[in-house]
Amino acid sequence: MTDETSAGELTPSALQQLVESSAPEDWLSAASDPTLSEGLALRLLHRPELTTEILQALARNPISASSRKVLNALARHAKTPRRITLRLIQRLWTFELMQFVLTLTVAADLRMHAEKLLVTRSAAISLGERISLARRASAGVVGALLLDSDARVVAAALNNSRLTEAAIMKALSRESAPQHLVLAIIQHEKWRARQDVRIALLRNPKTPLARALQIAESLPGPILDEMVACGALPAHLQQYLRKALKEQRRGRCGR
Repeated sequence: MTDETSAGELTPSALQQLVESSAPEDWLSAASDPTLSEGLALRLLHRPELTTEILQALARNPISASSRKVLNALARHAKTPRRITLRLIQRLWTFELMQFVLTLTVAADLRMHAEKLLVTRSAAISLGERISLARRASAGVVGALLLDSDARVVAAALNNSRLTEAAIMKALSRESAPQHLVLAIIQHEKWRARQDVRIALLRNPKTPLARALQIAESLPGPILDEMVACGALPAHLQQYLRKALKEQRRGRCGR
């Protein structure tokens, strides 16, 4: 029994021997063979010491086009050349792309590129998919989903453990911040307790006046005085608080 087929291609057993070898030249031979199976390709990609040449051969191999598992493993391999990874992630499905972003070994610049791609795609996916994405996505993606037009997506995003206070404050500073985002944060047990978030809510013109006054009362006096003095609040609230603070000072002076 020969180790090659009549067409000169390696038999499955020969390919397996090459994959299990400790020699990089054998791995390259296996990676270059068009009959390489999904299982053997994945075993190769499990090796952290693969060379650029081997990874390039795998990217050209038909198995990377026919197998989602191989495509994902190749995109996430720490040594896959950047130009190849950028091409591969364009072919990833939405939740495959999410997993790519969450992979710890992915370089920061590639993660940021993938996050931008994922945010762009989120506008075209279904409500159910956006809710699922909001629950599980990375900080960059979930921060963008705070501006979603559906309150259910925003509610899911606020409960994502990867969401940061900075992302909430950034979303609240945007003119496009929806009313339901403001209301959801006001009602959220975790986020409404953060002082910087309360300050951001106070600055947002979509915060209802009654709620804004409650928030103002909860802030330390010097912080509130400074915000009023520098005009950092919506006009209607600015006027109300300026008058209230003046009356407070008069009351102190009259004692």
